[in-house]
Amino acid sequence: MRKGLKRSLLVLNCALLAFGNVGGPLIMKLYFLKGGKGVWTSSCLETAGWPFMVMPLTFSYLYRRRKEGPGTELFFIKPPLFLASAVIGLLTGVDDFLYAYGVARLPVSTLALIISTQLAFTVAFAFLLVKQKFTSFTINSVFLLNIGAVVLALHTSSDHPANESNRQYCSGFFMTLAASALYGFVLPAIELTYKKAKQTISYSLVIEMQMVMSFSATVFCTIGMLFHKEVEAIPREASKFELGQSTYYLVILLSAILWQFFFMGAVGVIFSGSSLLSGIIIAALLPVTESLAVLFFHEKFQVEKAISVVLSLWGSLSYFYGELQKNKKNQASERAMA
Repeated sequence: MRKGLKRSLLVLNCALLAFGNVGGPLIMKLYFLKGGKGVWTSSCLETAGWPFMVMPLTFSYLYRRRKEGPGTELFFIKPPLFLASAVIGLLTGVDDFLYAYGVARLPVSTLALIISTQLAFTVAFAFLLVKQKFTSFTINSVFLLNIGAVVLALHTSSDHPANESNRQYCSGFFMTLAASALYGFVLPAIELTYKKAKQTISYSLVIEMQMVMSFSATVFCTIGMLFHKEVEAIPREASKFELGQSTYYLVILLSAILWQFFFMGAVGVIFSGSSLLSGIIIAALLPVTESLAVLFFHEKFQVEKAISVVLSLWGSLSYFYGELQKNKKNQASERAMA
């Protein structure tokens, strides 16, 4: 792929990731605040937008067919990649449930700060799975993000939503932390799948893989919905939703679209950059989510949250500065060799 096209894809996927990363948690929290109860329903919506990917795949096929003729393959994905994508999809489904449980129990501003620790897990798993190299700036970034989560964990008494026990709050905290760790594993696992694939990885193939992952995760969460009888509860929830029945279904639709933006953006950034870059973008945008949650949902913003935000920003900037220095050294080395 030409460098210009790859750079354009990176910008596009960064934009998709940004919209999904900021809008997804906010629209999901709106669902719970205004009367929604279904944790499995919310987790299912995170990947239920997979049919939207049929459109770009159709355009891709028609374009290739015009160039290659009637013998053009409909799909690129081969059985080994299909199986790997399905397994990663199941892990994503588990992560969806853990995350949705956290959204139901925690303020969005707190949730976003906990999710910032995902960068630390991404760095660790990227080192183990794809041999990502550490720098002093990376280590500093991981340390600061983890300290920010510890600060939140030690000051939870004043952050409880109404009518919620300490046990429920703590379970939401640790479920969110588990979601952060699991997705920190999923991102490098996707990159490893790209590297180990015994076929050329094109952007069309990336979309096909993401569709399989999303479908697999949706099946997992749908089984959870059926088991907990949440499917039949949807009409009742819609009729009692504080913003009205039509708004209820609009919230569900927007949730599915925004989360699909997130997942498409994440895998697209991995394809055009790396799993670590995807994790960094997610972490760097979390202060935006926190600020919007305070603005729209009037959440409390105590001193410990402010400290955690500063540590989160410091950690993210530390990583970006380290990457900038590393790129400068690489460019200098290339010029010296030339």
